Amino acid sequence: MGLSDWREESLQRWASVSPGWKTTRAVFQRTALPVSRWMVEAIHPQPGHRVLELAAGLGDTGLLAAELVQPGGSAIITDGTEEMVAAARERAAEVGAQNVELRPMQAEWIDLPAASVDGVLCRFGYMLLADPEAALRETRRVLRPGGRVALAVWAPPEENPWVSVMRNALDAVGLAPPVDPNAPGQFALSSPGAIEELLETAGFDDVEIEALDLTFEAPSLDAWWDFSTQTSPSLVDVLGKLTPAEHYKLRDAVDAGYAAYVRDDGSLLLPGRALVAAATA
Repeated sequence: MGLSDWREESLQRWASVSPGWKTTRAVFQRTALPVSRWMVEAIHPQPGHRVLELAAGLGDTGLLAAELVQPGGSAIITDGTEEMVAAARERAAEVGAQNVELRPMQAEWIDLPAASVDGVLCRFGYMLLADPEAALRETRRVLRPGGRVALAVWAPPEENPWVSVMRNALDAVGLAPPVDPNAPGQFALSSPGAIEELLETAGFDDVEIEALDLTFEAPSLDAWWDFSTQTSPSLVDVLGKLTPAEHYKLRDAVDAGYAAYVRDDGSLLLPGRALVAAATA
């Protein structure tokens, strides 16, 4: 599959799970809030600044930044899918954000003039792009001299059982789709040095990287299954092709994999680790 076809298919898949992300927003944001806070602090927001969020999903990180650039500042919150932008627009209205612009935009082709923003945010987005280097070069292009980028990616799978257990369960029952180690994906930038190399290749300086330990919580295995099946495009693809017997077999493997993280009351505590990074244009 060529990059153009891959991009189109990826956008369609993320659009298909946008209702699920909207429904479960609080679950993910509760866990990922420390990541957003780190990123927003790292771009040094000041009143009057103009901030851009790429691959924003529901826009939570950009909305946090928008609060801190008032008075006089603004945030442009973007995503590659119209559906995610619509959901982010609803969220902005819900919190009463007045200084935000929301619009569809591809991170690899940023529709803004050169040197037009003071900070760029991208939480768990660059790793999913067909060409993250192109996206970071575009990011640097639109940043003013001395402007800052802050991003987040996931650490390796073994440090993120909240999601890797699901992949292992799919493997165990022979349902995991083939993985291309060079393809975009959740762990595409998780290897040591990958982020530094990408930022430096794109022309950024003063690279700083930190690991943040996170904990996902769910009241039950059923609740975690529901969250996963509403928000994971790859899992949605798999489930759509299963017979009832295969579905039950997978669910049994998933429950067995997560058993080590179930507490006495039936709730789950699932470890995760994000890598956050910032650099100067």
